Amino acid sequence: MAKKILILSSSPRRGGNSDTLCDEFMRGVVKSGNTAEKIFLRDKTIHPCLGCSVCSLYKKPCPQSDDAAGIIDKMLEADVIVMATPVYFYAMSAQMKTLIDRCCGSYIEMKNKEFYFIATAAEDDKTIMDRVVDNFMGFLDCLENPVVKGTLFCGGVWHVGEIKGKPVLDEAYKMGMNV
Repeated sequence: MAKKILILSSSPRRGGNSDTLCDEFMRGVVKSGNTAEKIFLRDKTIHPCLGCSVCSLYKKPCPQSDDAAGIIDKMLEADVIVMATPVYFYAMSAQMKTLIDRCCGSYIEMKNKEFYFIATAAEDDKTIMDRVVDNFMGFLDCLENPVVKGTLFCGGVWHVGEIKGKPVLDEAYKMGMNV
């Protein structure tokens, strides 16, 4: 049975290095016969959580009128969620963190999801990915039965296009093929 994959690209640059890895991952997913959708978070309006507790305490929809609820609905429907980010100061992008924070009311419904983490950084130090995964695990630790299926890191890429020709592009494609 085909899986439904949701790719969340939090790069602020369309065609940026982490966004390019998302495209390769998606190409592999589609080639394998699964369905995939990529959401480029920069194109969406996602306001920070207000901490009003309307969603978590009162189980009502968030009073904010933005794109977060629709994205979270897609996360709930997906079998697999790919979370991709450029690394800023050894952590995920603000775009990704803002979306995660808005999951406050629905996180208890995110059950049995498979996750992949993709990150790129200017610094070429593989231990950076450990810090990014720790960031993501703060979210996953609140979910019921999440499974991390894979991580992918490419360091030494800062400016748009620096990832071109890197072997990690093929790794992203193969990872997508094996979802």
